[in-house]
Amino acid sequence: MLSRVADSLYWMSRYMERAEHTARLLDLQLHLMLDLSPASAAQRWDRVLESLHVPLPGTNCDAYTYTELLTFDAANPNSIAACIGSARENARHVREQISSEMWEHVNRLSMQVRGTNMTHIWDDQPHKFFQTVKDGCHLFQGITDSTMTHGESWQFIQIGRAVERATATARLLETQFQASPNLEFNMSVSEDFLEWVGLLKSCTAFEAYCKVYTADLRPNRIAEFLILNPDFPHSVRFAVNSLTAALQAVAQVTESKRAKSVNRLAGRLRAAFDYGQIDEIVMHGLNHYLNDVREQCEYIHTAIYDAYIVYPVDELVS
Repeated sequence: MLSRVADSLYWMSRYMERAEHTARLLDLQLHLMLDLSPASAAQRWDRVLESLHVPLPGTNCDAYTYTELLTFDAANPNSIAACIGSARENARHVREQISSEMWEHVNRLSMQVRGTNMTHIWDDQPHKFFQTVKDGCHLFQGITDSTMTHGESWQFIQIGRAVERATATARLLETQFQASPNLEFNMSVSEDFLEWVGLLKSCTAFEAYCKVYTADLRPNRIAEFLILNPDFPHSVRFAVNSLTAALQAVAQVTESKRAKSVNRLAGRLRAAFDYGQIDEIVMHGLNHYLNDVREQCEYIHTAIYDAYIVYPVDELVS
């Protein structure tokens, strides 16, 4: 596969995942504001922006300003509109590699987003717009899995989604737990109950969590579920497992001499999850652990580029 094709597939997938993640956090935040005090809502906005790695726009901002920044602001490369636009542009570059159904869908979703504005969604209930984005990203994933041959191109799409999801979820959890430095991890949540429900819903995990642990919300159980659960699609471990499997599949069909380095990094990260225990993670520092996960994902991202995208020409002809 050409390196430019791998690059476009990888980033197309990452941008779609990022748009869905941002839409999910925004939709939930606007719902939670109805039950939060102004001070609590302002603090939660700060955490939302921090978890999305977006600088604060200034002081005395309101919900409208924050929502516009994260949804339509052209100066914010991580806004929903920017992400979907970038996903479409990357898809355009590789139209011969993806199915026509995929191209039609991402193009249609991009036109829907470009065809609206902040005033329109604010007057017509923001939930409808964010639901459209979430549904559109989920449908794109389903169309991809149903209409593409599950070969090298498809695997690069899985790699992009997995790297983005693992990084975003780890950052979200790190931001949440940093806000509660004196947390009793083994005790049921009595204060800030909505915050912990909100964290689970931010990862579409509330119902899945309750099926495993009932509605007894304990920080150690929440951390264990969202970090170490091997079966829940939005856990960090699930994303890392998906990443490792996709990288191994690509390595089997490529002649890159650097594939072993990428797989070694991913395998090391996966082993940490396979043998990790939440009590040990909490004891040694949960935030440190999550920050280390994000750093390792960055190392893997760099190694992917070195192995498949910006590798030296002499490796190709040797």
